[in-house]
This record gives sequence, C-alpha cells and structure tokens, in this order.
Amino acid sequence: MIPKIESNKFKVALIQMAMSEDTNNNLSKAISWIENAADEGGEVICLPELFSSQYFCQKEDIKYFNLAESIPGKTTKAIGEIARKRKVVIVVPLFEKRAPGIYHNSLVVIDNTGEIIGLYRKMHIPDDPAFYEKFYFTPGDLGFKAFETSAGKIGTLICWDQWFPEAARITAMMGASILFYPTAIGWHPHEKLEHGKAQFESWQAIQKGHAVANGVYVAAVNRVGLEKLNDESAGIEFWGSSFIADPQGIIIAQASAGKEEIIFADIDLARIEYVRQNWPFFRDRRTDAYDKISKSFLDID
Repeated sequence: MIPKIESNKFKVALIQMAMSEDTNNNLSKAISWIENAADEGGEVICLPELFSSQYFCQKEDIKYFNLAESIPGKTTKAIGEIARKRKVVIVVPLFEKRAPGIYHNSLVVIDNTGEIIGLYRKMHIPDDPAFYEKFYFTPGDLGFKAFETSAGKIGTLICWDQWFPEAARITAMMGASILFYPTAIGWHPHEKLEHGKAQFESWQAIQKGHAVANGVYVAAVNRVGLEKLNDESAGIEFWGSSFIADPQGIIIAQASAGKEEIIFADIDLARIEYVRQNWPFFRDRRTDAYDKISKSFLDID
C-alpha cells in the first residue's frame, strides 16, 4: 500500500506598498501592513525591495548613501519587535551600510522570536537607465541562501536576481520550498505604451519558469506608484502586480497594478513533492555535462 503524503502547509503574505520620501513613515506603514498580514494568518511576510525609501537608484548622487543603515539597526530592531509580538517570520529588505564605502542591497530574515536568522546580499547588480544600482551597491559576497525558519525553509533573492535561472536553481537545491523575490520594477513612462506589455509579461514568465524548472513556489513582491526624485525626471511607474506561483507555474495569488494591498497563499510541501514526482527534473539533471555553465561566454570555433 502506498502511504499517503500528509499535507504540511504554511501561509505566506506579500505586502505591496507605495513609498514616500519620509523613511520613518515608510517604516511605520510597513509595520501596520505586517500587523494586518498577521491578523489574516500570514506566517511568513515579505516586504518589497528597499522598502524604507523611494527608489533612489534612478540617479547617481552620493547624498543617498545617507539612507543606508547597519545590520542590526533601527529597521531590524523595530521589525524584530513586531515579529516577536505577532509570532511571524518577516523578510526585510534593506540598504545595508557594511563599512565606510561598502554598501549592499540586502535583506534579513527575522524569525518569529524576533531574532535575525539570516542575511542575504543581492548577487546580481543592474546598471540600466534609472536603475543605476552599480553606483550604490557592492555585489553580494555570501552566495545564495536558504533559511530554516519556524514556518519552513525559504529561499531569498532580490529583484535583478529574478532573471537568472542559476540563482533560482541553486537556491532550490538548498532545500527552499519557496523563492522570495523582493522587487522594485516598473516602466519608464515614455516606454510603457510601446514596450510595457512585453516587459511585464517577460518578468512574469521568467519567474513562472523558475517555479516549473525547480518544482518550488515563487513569490515576487513589488512596489506601486510613480516615483520621481525631482520635477525634471520622468520617474519610474512601478507596476505592482505582485504574485505567487505554485510549482507548476500557476499563479495562485496576484495583486493589482496600482493599489497597496496584501496577497496570501499557502505553501504546500506535499504539492511540491507531488509535482516533482511527476516532473523529475532534479533526477534527470546531467551534472557531468554542465561544467561550461561557469563560463561567462563560450566562443565557438
């Protein structure tokens, strides 16, 4: 007789929010949203990338280094208190000041005890118009991470990491049941009409592909609203649309394009096992033939 697999679930919550110039207000608002998510049964709660400020990487200006903070610091202390009070796990993205002149786009995982149990530093750093992250962030040096929390084992990556299948594969191989992607992505307003639909669909498709290829849940949490650092700038229109995909790439929860809200989904370990039994991609990997993947490019003679 084949034994029945018992379902083992935990509920995740993604907080989609808009940010103002007031960092204290952003933190207070995030804590309020965390309270709401906990009230609705969220056990692992994730905030958007660099949630404590507007997306300052739209321009290169050394004054924005003043937004960075140490870990532990003000934000981790405040959110650690709410994690302990509400008995929830929280993924907290931060602009990390590591040392003078060394800054990272990072996140911490705070367990339901209020303690920091993990640190991840964004590995892939973009440099595109209005996304000038290489000016601010040193690439991560901790590698890819999966953290054992009180709710379950989770993987954490950040925004630009979401385009790289290697990052998703390695994190899934470390035992993560879900890949969290805190994100700050949107349109240049002048490009939206011509390219907006294709850009959005590509963003969603690549992450659904990670879910399928690795048999894991994927959760991308974005910000919303038009952010302009000055009147001369066109700004970035963040497209929201945070979503959670299951191990078959099926979207099981999705937020709107322009509203602050929370979305929820159950992460079902039995569902992961069932999908992997039917699509045994890990079984059929040819690790003996993948040595060239570590090269930057292959020149063919």
